Amino acid sequence: MYKQLKEVEVTVQGEPVASYPQNYQTGQGQPPFVGSPWNTGLFDCHLDQTNAVMTAFCPCVTFGQIAEVLDEGEITCPLGSFIYLLMMPAICSQWIMGSKYRTKLRNKYGLVEAPYQDVASHILCSCCSLCQEFRELKSRGLDPNLGWNGIIAQQQAMKYGNERLSQPPPPQVMSK
Repeated sequence: MYKQLKEVEVTVQGEPVASYPQNYQTGQGQPPFVGSPWNTGLFDCHLDQTNAVMTAFCPCVTFGQIAEVLDEGEITCPLGSFIYLLMMPAICSQWIMGSKYRTKLRNKYGLVEAPYQDVASHILCSCCSLCQEFRELKSRGLDPNLGWNGIIAQQQAMKYGNERLSQPPPPQVMSK
């Protein structure tokens, strides 16, 4: 009446839902969607129209401003702009510098590499990429329009501004 059950070995193929692709596990890549999202999208140029127009006509200036902030003043805006400007017509490789600084920005703030890879973003739409990077820095309190020295001055004013307001002004004397 009772039948003996045979043990059957079942092999399950595939990978668990929460795991990363195999090439990541072997160290040949990075997991998808690692990092926090950008504050604005790649094609949200309309959110800062002044910067969008400036970048459309002079992308080298926007790049210089971004480079100065990310390099904390080591590269000035005019020097960054000049380097970008030289790469534009000469060898059409401004995307190399643009993608390098986009990667630097992403790594500094732990941002996801989306919607495209950094290189692809700068090859396909360098102006949109520069505008997004500009807006990201600005939303984090680092307005590239001010330059690095302006940002430092603004931060110091915010830090010490309250102390100065609570102190009375120095004595003043009228002279003849």
